[in-house]
Amino acid sequence: MTSSPLSRVGPMLTLVAVAVGLDQAIKWLVETRLPFHEPVPVLPMFSLYRTWNEGIAFSFLRGVPDTALVLLTALVIVFVVYLWRNTPPSRMIAHLGYALIIGGAVGNLIDRAVYGHVVDYIQFHTDAWSFAIFNLADSFISIGAGLIVLDELISAIRARKSRK
Repeated sequence: MTSSPLSRVGPMLTLVAVAVGLDQAIKWLVETRLPFHEPVPVLPMFSLYRTWNEGIAFSFLRGVPDTALVLLTALVIVFVVYLWRNTPPSRMIAHLGYALIIGGAVGNLIDRAVYGHVVDYIQFHTDAWSFAIFNLADSFISIGAGLIVLDELISAIRARKSRK
């Protein structure tokens, strides 16, 4: 018995919704509870640091009008949905990755559309170095991309083994 397309898509759409909801809830807490541009130490080398990213990843394209960044983000989401729909259902790791990327991108898209910037707050640092400040949505996007790469590697290994 084969499962219907909706039974396969439903859990992934739920993951997208949970990712967006969690991202937006945490960003609301950050915006309403954390001081702006003041580190709040949590652990050695980890602080919460509320800031706004007016560009995209690592402030790339900073200065580009918000409308263009919203459109660019929306186009990326459409492209990832296209890839997701054209990936065989058996590639569950890739599907999980696509769902996380879409959830993260939608979370950041909401920020950009509503506020004109993305709320960032996670900071890893030492006394002499600091990584780019990011948010949970960015983490979802990065983890999702990693899962897609992992799925591609697994598929390549399986294909190589089946040829032998």
